[in-house]
Amino acid sequence: MRRPLAAIALTLLCVLPLAPAAAQDRSPAEVAAIKRAVFDGPGLPVMGNAGGDAVLVEFSDYNCGFCRKSAPEVAALLQSDPGVRLVVHEIPIFGEGSRFAAEAALAAQAQGKYPEFHRALMVMRGKAEKASVLRVAREVGLDVARLQRDMQAPEITRRIEESLALADEIGLVGTPSFVAGERAIFGYLAKDDLAELVAEARAAK
Repeated sequence: MRRPLAAIALTLLCVLPLAPAAAQDRSPAEVAAIKRAVFDGPGLPVMGNAGGDAVLVEFSDYNCGFCRKSAPEVAALLQSDPGVRLVVHEIPIFGEGSRFAAEAALAAQAQGKYPEFHRALMVMRGKAEKASVLRVAREVGLDVARLQRDMQAPEITRRIEESLALADEIGLVGTPSFVAGERAIFGYLAKDDLAELVAEARAAK
C-alpha cells in the first residue's frame, strides 16, 4: 500500500512526523546535514548509476515482506532508467536475522558484490537469518570467511546505527520507505510509481 508521508519542501525531511517545534528549531546547516545523511552519507551502498542525475533512496530490511515485493519493481526502474542512482539505508527492524543480513550486506561492499548480494537476499525463500544469509553469500560468490570477518568492523555497526537513528529522526514509520527530491513515501511501490517519484525529483531541480 502506498502511503505519502509528506512533501519535504525546503526543509526536506524535517516536515515528516516530527514535532513541529523540532522542525522549526532546525538551522539551515542542520537541514543540510540531514539531506547529506539521507542522500549521500559515507559508506552507503549505491546501485544503478553512481553518477546518475536523479537519486532514489530506499530504507529497507531483508525480512520486510513489502521490501521484498518492491525489490523487482526497483530493479525494473533501474533497468529502464539508466540515470537513477539508488542509495540504500539498511535499517534492520525485524530482529536478529535482519541485523545479521544487514551487516553481511554492508560487509559485501568490501568484495564489490553488494548489488548482487542485496538482490539475492531480497528474492531468497524464507527468513533472512545467519544460515540462510551465509548460504546466499556463497551462492553469489562471496568469500564467506572474509565476509564474516568484515562484518565485525566498527564501521559496519556505525553505518547501521546511523541509518536507524536517521530513520527515527526524520520520522519514517517503517520499511520500505522511499525518498526522492522533496518527497518520501512509505510502503510498496510499483515501478511506475517509483518512476513518477523520480520524475518529480528531476522536475524540481
